[in-house]
Amino acid sequence: MTPHALITGGQQGIGLGIALALAGAGFRLTLAAEQPEDAATVQDALTRLPVGTRYLRHDLTRIEEAAALLDAAGEITTLVSNAGVPAMVRGDLLEMAAESFDRCMAVNLRGTFFLAQEAARRMLRRRTPTYRSLIFVTSVSATMASPERTEYCISKAGAAMMVQNFALRLAPEGIGVYELRPGIIATPMTAGVRDKYTARIEGGLVPAARWGEPSDIGQTVIPLATGQMPFATGATIPVDGGLSIPRL
Repeated sequence: MTPHALITGGQQGIGLGIALALAGAGFRLTLAAEQPEDAATVQDALTRLPVGTRYLRHDLTRIEEAAALLDAAGEITTLVSNAGVPAMVRGDLLEMAAESFDRCMAVNLRGTFFLAQEAARRMLRRRTPTYRSLIFVTSVSATMASPERTEYCISKAGAAMMVQNFALRLAPEGIGVYELRPGIIATPMTAGVRDKYTARIEGGLVPAARWGEPSDIGQTVIPLATGQMPFATGATIPVDGGLSIPRL
């Protein structure tokens, strides 16, 4: 069976970097995001990916539609849960709006959980010799606090615990569950703070002394999705150039 990955948010940024890497490893791909299929970012992604790559429009907050998404995608061997939203406004946490908090939780935590839950149920019903995995893209913000975007940090911390619980539940079934924690990655989400973080990186914030690229995350996904690290299920892997290493 040809491995088949469903990648949420796979049309741009980190998700597209992962899609390109998996395509190179021989995976069949289905992308899912809330943008319409004729959006420029979606069409650009599809031109860069192999013929036969599918795109399905899906809003993660509509958890009642998770089953329909997976019906449309067909049998998958890997779910890459990458889609996420930032804080609506960076600012004082004492001024945070409930709308921004709720949005982060609805997408980054609630929607992510229930899609993974449905994907796991189906993997258990349809046994296959092909390695199966759930791969969650969270953030260094799961443990590194940023008071100007507290809601995002809380959602990613919750997602990190969610991953651990999925890993425990699915380990006896031979389904690998992994968490990737990107650091400062050059994507549309970070475009607005490019100058700020470039200066901080040049000042030594990131030991690797550069921005991360979506391809850095994509390369890390390959051994996880292809079953080269099955006994490492439950692992949390920082992909951040050393940013999250505690130091004096």
